[in-house]
Amino acid sequence: MTRQQHFGWFFSRGFGPQGWGRPDWRWGYDWTKPDLYQHSVRELEQAGLDLVIMEDAISIGTPETLDLRVRSAYGGPKHDPLLLAPYLFQATSHIGIVPTINAGATPPYLAARQAATLQHLSDGRFGINVVTDVKSARHFGLDELAHDAAYDRAQEWLDVVRELWHSWDDGAYIADAATGRFADGSRIRPTRHDGEYFKVDGPLNAIPFDGPSAGTGVDAFGTTGGDPAIVSPGGSGRGLGFAGANSDVQLALALLNVDAVRAYRAKVVEAAEAAGRRASDVKTLFVFKPEVVASEDEARRVVEASRHPSDDELRAVLLGQSSDSETDLTGLDLDEPLDPSIFGPHVSRGTINGLLGGAPGFDAQPLRDLLAKKARKGAVEDRSGFVGTAGQLADFIEELGEDAGNDGFIFSGDLHPVTVHRMLDDLVPELRRRGILRTSYAPGGLRVNLTDF
Repeated sequence: MTRQQHFGWFFSRGFGPQGWGRPDWRWGYDWTKPDLYQHSVRELEQAGLDLVIMEDAISIGTPETLDLRVRSAYGGPKHDPLLLAPYLFQATSHIGIVPTINAGATPPYLAARQAATLQHLSDGRFGINVVTDVKSARHFGLDELAHDAAYDRAQEWLDVVRELWHSWDDGAYIADAATGRFADGSRIRPTRHDGEYFKVDGPLNAIPFDGPSAGTGVDAFGTTGGDPAIVSPGGSGRGLGFAGANSDVQLALALLNVDAVRAYRAKVVEAAEAAGRRASDVKTLFVFKPEVVASEDEARRVVEASRHPSDDELRAVLLGQSSDSETDLTGLDLDEPLDPSIFGPHVSRGTINGLLGGAPGFDAQPLRDLLAKKARKGAVEDRSGFVGTAGQLADFIEELGEDAGNDGFIFSGDLHPVTVHRMLDDLVPELRRRGILRTSYAPGGLRVNLTDF
């Protein structure tokens, strides 16, 4: 029997200009209004996706990089995705909505209260994508933390949030009109946390969610099925450990082949079991950006064309790399090697390696050669990339499910109807024909849909 997999959508531009830089912009949607996102998310629910994860970056950059970040709307502007969530819930009935929350920026009491509220308003479909971004610390009068310390803070933050969610014990909320008793204060615990990063008094003044998903059990941390789902990215040892110990979904950025997927997923499972959880408690979903074409001949043409990028195409790649690294590379000579010393200490090694490729002799290669490798596409047919027909891409998805035990994928793209239809119109029917993609939702919210197979 074909292995069924879970699917989601990573809203990769965040609540910002959707379609900018492409002909899609001329559809005339106003990216600041909810209609565009409501239209798109209804299509994703019709497709049977489990969740939409909304990317966010609080900072628009340093004074030195502001123009670099906004000139092509690559790094901003962005509005707050948490405030978009209710509009998406209003437009749908089953799909989970998971905005990004910065554990260093949002106080845990406020985060716990907002999440509990949205869990009620959505009937159990809310989740939090917990990130440890430290580059925005200056906006909140905070010091920037080192990588591991940021995870220490995120763990403490989530522990406090969960303690607040659970400060109302069973039986505290009564609402018994016959006796006139609304709640039992003796069952509400006056929690107090005094830790390294946070000092928080409880209890929370929002009640726990008690919908159908609340009966799905309790894990090693006391998390109930009524809690909002937790999603986390991060491929470092600490990131995988955090996901294994805490998350319902690990948002995985990794190579997509059988051996790499199996090895990555094994690390998450190992971390989950080390924390006293079951392997099935966390779904590892790999970020995937397929390019669906009509025929095998077209796939070959697309791949071949990408091997000869123009200078304009190379500079578009360079602009994206500049925005990601918050380092202006756009004035560099394409025919000269890239000096790694141009990157300041604020740039992660992973970002630098992503451009340089880690290949021996990269420092002697002209910049255009490095960019050409980034621009190059590959055919899914020979597993060199993700350009292919719906059937070829379904073969690949099925292969990872059957041979690597993959839990599923997160499609990545902006939240625009053109992007959604271009990627999914032909792929969804093929995945459903094979039994890989769900055709209906289980009642009970996001946690239930993540665990119903």
